[in-house]
Amino acid sequence: MKFANGKRVTTANGEDSQLSAKFRNPFMHEVRLTALQKVKIAVMTVTLFPVRLLFAAFMMLLAWPFAFVATVGRSEDAVEPLSWWRWLVDLALKAIMRAMWFCGGFHWVRVKGRPALPSEAPILTLAPHSSYFDAIPVTMTMASIVMKTESKDIPVWGTLIKFIRPVFVSRSDQDSRRKTVEEIKRRAFSAGEWPQIMIFPEGTCTNRSCLIAFKPGAFIPGVPVQPVVLRYPNEMDTISWTWQGPGAFKILWLTLCQLHNSIEIEYLPTYTPSEVEKRDPALFASNVRRIMAKALQLPIIDYSFEDCQLAMAKGPLCLPSHTCLLEFSRLVRRLGLKVGVTEQILQEESSRARRLCGQKLSLESFAKYVNLPVTEALQDIFALFEEHGQMDVREYVIALSVVCRPFRYLDTIQLAFRMFEAEEDGAVVEDELAVILKTALGVADLTVCNVFRAVDTEDKGKITCDDFRQFMERCPNFMELYRCFRHLATLTCSEPPEPITTNSFCSDFSLQEQTTSKNSNSKKHD
Repeated sequence: MKFANGKRVTTANGEDSQLSAKFRNPFMHEVRLTALQKVKIAVMTVTLFPVRLLFAAFMMLLAWPFAFVATVGRSEDAVEPLSWWRWLVDLALKAIMRAMWFCGGFHWVRVKGRPALPSEAPILTLAPHSSYFDAIPVTMTMASIVMKTESKDIPVWGTLIKFIRPVFVSRSDQDSRRKTVEEIKRRAFSAGEWPQIMIFPEGTCTNRSCLIAFKPGAFIPGVPVQPVVLRYPNEMDTISWTWQGPGAFKILWLTLCQLHNSIEIEYLPTYTPSEVEKRDPALFASNVRRIMAKALQLPIIDYSFEDCQLAMAKGPLCLPSHTCLLEFSRLVRRLGLKVGVTEQILQEESSRARRLCGQKLSLESFAKYVNLPVTEALQDIFALFEEHGQMDVREYVIALSVVCRPFRYLDTIQLAFRMFEAEEDGAVVEDELAVILKTALGVADLTVCNVFRAVDTEDKGKITCDDFRQFMERCPNFMELYRCFRHLATLTCSEPPEPITTNSFCSDFSLQEQTTSKNSNSKKHD
């Protein structure tokens, strides 16, 4: 697979542009340290880091009694009048939380623009969402967020969470998402009685290289929202916490080892939706995202949490940062080609592709194959596989298998071998293995000769699916060991991110959102 000429994205001013195949995957982050930086971090680890960590923990414990007193006897369904002592508690907690961030190296927080009043904009939409350090604007404003119900039972943290009056959502309640949206609506139409609700509409963490698709949860009420953009203008990005990259503790460690960490919070003008946008939350979300992208000078790419599950998959065939499969996933989702794809359908597609016996298809033939008209999106899919004006539909089936079941790479390999193997012995040759692996990884450049020799121990010139499966079990890191990629830096699976439970911070819930795969551990899915 390969990007053709460049991947189409939308720039901050709304115009289409081309992005080269070296685009930065928004769901992956890599921290590269120079020798000098490694020495600095080593020194800070035994000097500054433990002191900062101790003081930050002390500040959180200090905040607990204030939050506990303020929440005793408080109703979760109504807003009581703001008494003088609750006002003092609110002020004290903001000061303590600010001191905690100061201990972490965030000495100055630059704020631009004017925060809107709750009566002016009951919902704040923040982007890009890249880290748990995005909690800084929450603690500065004490705005409400959307949290899972179980969070309030966590010692210390749960009490602090209850103080900001979050919108709780229960994973055990099948009707919880609808209730969450209804509660957001109720608060949004309270004429400023309830605290503002902060929502990260991207719904997952990225590396801030672009703005991905906004989920419509924050825009369903159809009330004015205030866009808020976040920037971390630091020399080294130790902030981003993505699906592939440094884990939660490593991010904390590296950040606390920096002498100073910068953050900028910019409040953009309140956006009041038109009547059309009130009836169409997706359009409302898209227009707000465009404004935020322009302020950030970032491109817009229509990736979503569904796409970032590809980055979560671990194993021998972990996707590299420059994979084309993210773009393929976006395109097939846009054309509806992923809807209702089951195990049986994939098997039928593989049998259908095998019957073509490697026959190459033109764009028009491919359109007939998928029973769709020739559109720009279909042309983009065709371009990913095109070679000399034609494509092998078997590659399309392999890519579809990967994006529909990203955690079952062995099943995809078995399906691919079944399409390519010879009838007499069920084996494939080196060139066919190269096509299978290139497509399964979504790359154009891959060296498999050494891998093939390692699998073909008897020098037959061909291997079976069982041979390759046993080889992957013996050597799960074969992609790196046999230097399949020319640039090993693109492999980022050696250090999987630390899983956490879902909806832990600043969630965005949409009535339309579907339950994600249980195998994903739902990391950072807000």
